[in-house]
Amino acid sequence: MNKITVNAPENFRNRELSWVEFDRRVLSEAKDERNPLFERLKFLSITASNLDEFFMIRVASLKDMENAGVKKRDIAGMTPKEQLKALGRTTHELVAEQYDTYGVLTGELKKAGYNIVRDTEGLNKKQCEFVDRFFADYVYPVLTPMAVDSSRPFPLIRNKSLNIGALVRSRTGDKDEIEFVTVQVPSVLPRLVEIPGEKSGRTMLLLESIIERNIDRLFLNYEILSVAMFRIMRNADLEIDEEEAADLLKEIEKQIKKRQWGEAIRLEVEKGIDDRLLGILKSELMIKKEEIYEIDGPLDLTFLMKLYGVEGAEEYKAKGHKPNPVPELPEGGDIFASIRKGDILMHHPYQSFEPVVRFVKSASVDPDVLAIKQTLYRVSGNSPIIAALAEAAENGKQVTVLVELKARFDEENNIVWARKLEQAGCHVIYGLVGLKTHSKITLVVRMEEDGIRRYVHLGTGNYNDSTAKIYTDVGLFTCKETYGEDATALFNMLSGYSEPATWNRLSVAPLWLKDKFLYLIGREKEHAQAGRPAHIIAKMNSLCDPDIITALYEASMAGVKIELIVRGICSLKVGIPGISENISVRSIVGDYLEHSRIFYFENNKKPEYYCGSADWMPRNLERRVEILFPVEDEALRKKLKHILDTELKDTVKAHILTDDGRYVKHVVRGKDKGINSQLQFWKEADSEGRSLISKKIDNEVMVTRRFTPEEHK
Repeated sequence: MNKITVNAPENFRNRELSWVEFDRRVLSEAKDERNPLFERLKFLSITASNLDEFFMIRVASLKDMENAGVKKRDIAGMTPKEQLKALGRTTHELVAEQYDTYGVLTGELKKAGYNIVRDTEGLNKKQCEFVDRFFADYVYPVLTPMAVDSSRPFPLIRNKSLNIGALVRSRTGDKDEIEFVTVQVPSVLPRLVEIPGEKSGRTMLLLESIIERNIDRLFLNYEILSVAMFRIMRNADLEIDEEEAADLLKEIEKQIKKRQWGEAIRLEVEKGIDDRLLGILKSELMIKKEEIYEIDGPLDLTFLMKLYGVEGAEEYKAKGHKPNPVPELPEGGDIFASIRKGDILMHHPYQSFEPVVRFVKSASVDPDVLAIKQTLYRVSGNSPIIAALAEAAENGKQVTVLVELKARFDEENNIVWARKLEQAGCHVIYGLVGLKTHSKITLVVRMEEDGIRRYVHLGTGNYNDSTAKIYTDVGLFTCKETYGEDATALFNMLSGYSEPATWNRLSVAPLWLKDKFLYLIGREKEHAQAGRPAHIIAKMNSLCDPDIITALYEASMAGVKIELIVRGICSLKVGIPGISENISVRSIVGDYLEHSRIFYFENNKKPEYYCGSADWMPRNLERRVEILFPVEDEALRKKLKHILDTELKDTVKAHILTDDGRYVKHVVRGKDKGINSQLQFWKEADSEGRSLISKKIDNEVMVTRRFTPEEHK
């Protein structure tokens, strides 16, 4: 079979439709009765948040292309217009599934003693009095009712804001004149308001219902004819001309402000909305019929994440876990001395992220440290790493920080951190023009007895101590000279124009990484063709690069066994006769977001292991600064192989891609509880953690015995 056949559009899955299938997998966790009730609420909330971002970025991008008359087809052979049409169908179906699931979950919540009500009809007199007092005391002072007439144009409706629209008629004026009015539901107040008075259980009323009940108090002397909730999604994709921008930071700040007022691309309305009211919204927002979603339930299900956080519902949540210490990096120990003993691999969140923070903190106060260099893509709101970097600069160390200002939806946060670091005396750079810097690397340069030594941390996840508790990632500490030289070369490339001719260990996008992957896949293909052992296991977030997929198809055709663990988008198809029959794909959707990128190439029984920051996507391989790093220590390789093997055995959280493009979960029968890879990793880390604590206690007891008064005698 020739290459043209392999590259045929029917052999690829459209990335946007594949993403919708991913969100449907998340939704399946909300439907799964094996999950605790409040965990199911969390998953449903996540699907809503995911869908919002998908519309604001991906659907918005397709609309921009359609409006510009772009006819170019994607790898699956679809034009932007065709993609939008297909997405319209499938997202409407997904939303219907979301609200069917919401109906089931609210029924279960009521049985558990948590009753979410959308109106006040079932409340008693005292409860209604409470609602009205709450409105008068807390809600009314915050509201800004907006009327639309000849002197007051249709107001600007903020992106993602929840709004109440109404048709009203003057009680004293022209009875035939109907006017449109609207009021935004304030996001500064809780969406769910607990109503006292229940003898058993808890009743919670949606904030918009409280406003609707009292809406006549906002429009005095008007008769309220109809009321309905509505919410819009706007195009939030920033358009930044980096080459023309005199100051990138200021340009991004300017673009962020525009995000709230981009083109409307989706309108959600309450089911049963008055046709006249809908017509006004449709006309004023310039929304097409297929972009309107009639919702049978409360708009914006992300409020369920707030419900998840209520106190007293622990019995309906999954057991919490505390990240375990890293055995090679004992608390209170010299972290640099520990790294000198050998490379150290960490598996988060099962193992603590604390050593990464301690690495930067220790460097910031260590008198022997000369310089710290780090890339930052997304950091937490109160980042201890930012504080440590600032302290290091104040202590006179050379601190260079690349802050990626274009990290989507973290732009404002990163601008704040960039300014704070500059004020502390750090040298802050914003990366290379036209590229996002997505790599995760920290370099510490230290003066030691035998000269300069470079300590390096490389990871698959962000330097974010918050997400490190819920994202699965791996990180490597090393002080090998080859890694240190490459780290220095990388930062010199990012801060200036010094492009290294060769690399010792690292492979860096956008210039070298894709070729490295294609070479590694091609080598397995050659081994298989020669009858030698050939096997690829690759774990990542997304797979949609056509060249990589084609290379995988060709390797499969040569007989290479290929096992892919792809959490999200996957444009590759399995089971294509003669092409992808040796490829399997699974997606693990669990309590923790699978984020690590791990790659195994058997290489004729001389296996190579790599980790990195890049997925197999064009944006990662061609338009970002990414790093792939080898793991060379044999003990650490075994750890990586164990991670991959355990996930390949998962029968609880794994969804298997079928020949017809569907994802199917394993059916666990009888007493067999199956294998939950995430739970298995926790058990192993907890066991190792308990062993460490036991050894620590034994050592403390031994020390105590040495210094008893009796022994002194």
